[in-house]
Amino acid sequence: MSLVVNNNLMALNASRNLSDAYGRLGTSTRRLSSGLRVGTAADDAAGLAIRELMRADIASMRQGIRNANDAISLVQTADGALQVIDEKLIRLKELAEQASTGTYNSDQRLIIDSEYQAMASEITRIANATKFNGIHLLNGNLSSEFNNPAQWGDDHDGTGLYPTGALKIHFGVGNDPKEDYYYIAIGNSTASALGIGNNASPDAAGHNISTQGAAQGALDAINQAIISKDKMRASLGALQNRLENTITNLSIQAENLQAAESRISDVDVADEMTEFVRNQILTQSAVAMLAQANSLPRMAMQLIQG
Repeated sequence: MSLVVNNNLMALNASRNLSDAYGRLGTSTRRLSSGLRVGTAADDAAGLAIRELMRADIASMRQGIRNANDAISLVQTADGALQVIDEKLIRLKELAEQASTGTYNSDQRLIIDSEYQAMASEITRIANATKFNGIHLLNGNLSSEFNNPAQWGDDHDGTGLYPTGALKIHFGVGNDPKEDYYYIAIGNSTASALGIGNNASPDAAGHNISTQGAAQGALDAINQAIISKDKMRASLGALQNRLENTITNLSIQAENLQAAESRISDVDVADEMTEFVRNQILTQSAVAMLAQANSLPRMAMQLIQG
């Protein structure tokens, strides 16, 4: 290489190597400080796209877990109210049994019937007052005409401001009816719907217990009401178990997807620290060599000065 003054090629080469090493050092510093291997699209364009999709799914799954937990709270609220209704129905049967015997006169049966009607009214009050987040649970708003849970969605209409029919619980990351949501239907548990009390049809066997015959007929009607209520509670219990299993499955999916996202996105600190030290040494070396290269043109001056 010729000794020249106008162009210091050694200095230019050292400067270029310094720029490259310093740029890589900056990248290593950014990765180590952020903990991310993929911080910008330039780091790994395909990896960034995959990571962002995974992050969206992870966030959706975590919200789905919260949705399912809220649904469990709703189911427990309804079941708790039905448990109280259960106690009222037991008392109603006790009163009907009492009025069925012949040792009471008509005035006494009317007194018994007054308590019977009061208990029936309380059942209706509980059914109408039981709400979760403003949603009525037991007054028939969430009921379905179908007994098969797979058909409950046919009664759901979510196109309006206020959804009607069975309650839709969405927990998946998409909108596939086989994978991402299912429905909760809760029957009407008011006294009239159960066929008891003076708000029920006058022809209903459980309308009143003011006579011995009516009281005897009410026993069967109350049994049917208890069975209807038990079916509702059994359905709610099955739904709660299903929701708990859904939460377990979503938690496992979110955990595994988070691990996959980490392998794409997160920096390997050991490897990156090795790269950082290497680039740090190269930068320091390039700085030293650039200083030496900048001093080389002085040798030409020595020749000129003789």
